[in-house]
Amino acid sequence: MKSPLSVSHELATRWIRPSLRRLAGYVPGEQPRVRGLVKLNTNENPYPPSPRVLEALRGAIDGKLRLYPNPTAEPVRGKLAVLHKCRPENIIIGNGSDELLALATRAFVEPVPISSGGTRGKALDRATIQAFIPSYSLYPVLAGIHGARFLQIPLDEGFQLPSLKALQARARNPAQGRIVKSTEDPRQDQNGKWNFNAALSLITTPNAPTGRGFEKTRLEDLCDAQDGVVVLDEAYVDFAHDNAMDLALAHPNILVARTFSKAFSLCSLRVGYMVGNPILIEALHKIRDSYNVNGLGQVAALATLSDLPYYRSQWKKIVATREQTSLQLSLLGFRVFPSQTNFLFTQPPAFFAEKWNRLLRDRKILVRWFQQEDVSQFLRITVGSDSDMEALVSAVKQILKRLGRQ
Repeated sequence: MKSPLSVSHELATRWIRPSLRRLAGYVPGEQPRVRGLVKLNTNENPYPPSPRVLEALRGAIDGKLRLYPNPTAEPVRGKLAVLHKCRPENIIIGNGSDELLALATRAFVEPVPISSGGTRGKALDRATIQAFIPSYSLYPVLAGIHGARFLQIPLDEGFQLPSLKALQARARNPAQGRIVKSTEDPRQDQNGKWNFNAALSLITTPNAPTGRGFEKTRLEDLCDAQDGVVVLDEAYVDFAHDNAMDLALAHPNILVARTFSKAFSLCSLRVGYMVGNPILIEALHKIRDSYNVNGLGQVAALATLSDLPYYRSQWKKIVATREQTSLQLSLLGFRVFPSQTNFLFTQPPAFFAEKWNRLLRDRKILVRWFQQEDVSQFLRITVGSDSDMEALVSAVKQILKRLGRQ
């Protein structure tokens, strides 16, 4: 006889959408409760917000907390419009850029009917989202939540962005695709070929988790050939050599997504934005939650934009530390990929990355290891302060010394 609890569980499960029952949710980086860990796993800025930002936040904690914030974050949009030489109508502010990625999924993509079983063909192009692999692991989750068809297209060797000609050749030649099956949902069983008619294409640039920067000319070629909307996800762009903001203002189908989390030390307040064609931006506004960006987040974003020299100085320090750490790890036998982000993507020597992850944690160094097949042999290491990175290198040397490699 079944217990009341198991019967209740079965009944409750029946009410959940079948596609959602199969969905593996997004797994965020660990936020540890263990004291004393050097935290290099979630790509946070190791330096605090500007003193002006902290002062503005303290000044905003008063009786006005009982009032709703500006519903469209108009002052922040105005400040960003000046920075990016566009109009406020080109900008939408979100509860982090993740919310805006979810809004783009809802605004530009039709769900696939369950009965279609992932049928191929142009009729489903409006229901297709695609991204390169490896990239931000939230993308397939957003597609799964929405019930959309999701394509994963492999990057070239060394995690380089394929050229337009290469993608066109793959699209013409069935033998050049790669089968990717990420879930039991037939809509996720795909052939790895780029779809030039996809409703929404998501490109992380610079790429995460690899740290690779992509050439703007190659991005523009791809976007020009694309019939649907392309989101260039520039979460790490402030640590890169170049950016694609001008593409969003010159092309009607391109949106650029950015965040105040990574470079501006505002992870807790969740502020992001998208820039692009006013028609696309208006569509996103239609479906966003009312008052979607909290008042303190808006205050912090405004103060941040008023003190950009403070942050540019931080970015230079982070980039210098990144390059120094990359050299040190390379000399210790690590394969380190070129990075234009605030993290390093590296293949450790001697044994599997998963074991390195455990051994480093035993020495109170927390880095990120991913279980996905394409990246399971690598570690992603956030660039922390100089003392954080010294602790990392010291721990690596200890591990290698035990192996007799030092």
